[in-house]
Amino acid sequence: MAVPSLDHIVYGPVRSRRLGASLGVNLLPPGLKVCNMNCAYCQYGWNRGRPRMHGQRIAWPAAQAVESALSARLLRAAQSGEILDRITVAGHGEPTLHPEFEEVAARVGAVRDRLAPSVPLAILSNSTTAMADDVRGGLERFDERYMKLDAGDSRTCARLNGPGIAVRRVLDALATLAPVTIQAMFVKDARGEIDNTTSGVVGEWLDALERIRAARVHIYTVDRQPALNTLRPVSIRQLREIAGRVRAAGIPADVFARSPREQTQQGRSL
Repeated sequence: MAVPSLDHIVYGPVRSRRLGASLGVNLLPPGLKVCNMNCAYCQYGWNRGRPRMHGQRIAWPAAQAVESALSARLLRAAQSGEILDRITVAGHGEPTLHPEFEEVAARVGAVRDRLAPSVPLAILSNSTTAMADDVRGGLERFDERYMKLDAGDSRTCARLNGPGIAVRRVLDALATLAPVTIQAMFVKDARGEIDNTTSGVVGEWLDALERIRAARVHIYTVDRQPALNTLRPVSIRQLREIAGRVRAAGIPADVFARSPREQTQQGRSL
């Protein structure tokens, strides 16, 4: 079963292996996943139709509402002495699709500077909009940019992330947005139709990492029920092998995955 979409602008903090105690900021409409990718591993399930990005069918949260929600939550954290490691713009879709993304980013940054100046401001993005001027203006306001790149070739991206992704344009945009941390999901399909772990595919992905001058790479695999139920997680051993190839190329890499024992313990606790 897919993870339910979020109903609030600010949520958490989420205890993240990668980001610590991360206070989430969701720029997507409440209860509605909006994304221009359709990833087989998405924990929020498949896209439902094609809602108009700027039409009445999508009730985007206003920039002022995002600012107010984050301000109230940070004030509460300050009053209670709550420790936050990051403020992370993420949510149940692609945050940079917000029609006022640049203004939202400016307001979020101003709130952080005023109420939590020592807390890094991060964003998780699928990278597909990084070539747009207004999106780039917004992205540049973040301290940490975690950008998606699961493969360096169009064929694998189409199978894993959905068709219509202009991989070359994405790479060109990321190259000029540096520094960025690349987040890469590695999976295999039980039917053999999807696999971005093969030597050749990983080799093209490594070429892409060097081309965009990635500052760091986060490598992980599925940990929740994916949209495509035939997807399988990749072993920690293989993830570490891929990370080793990244490090051999001179790029720092981290592996984030649960051990079989942790997965079993989590299953027993559900």
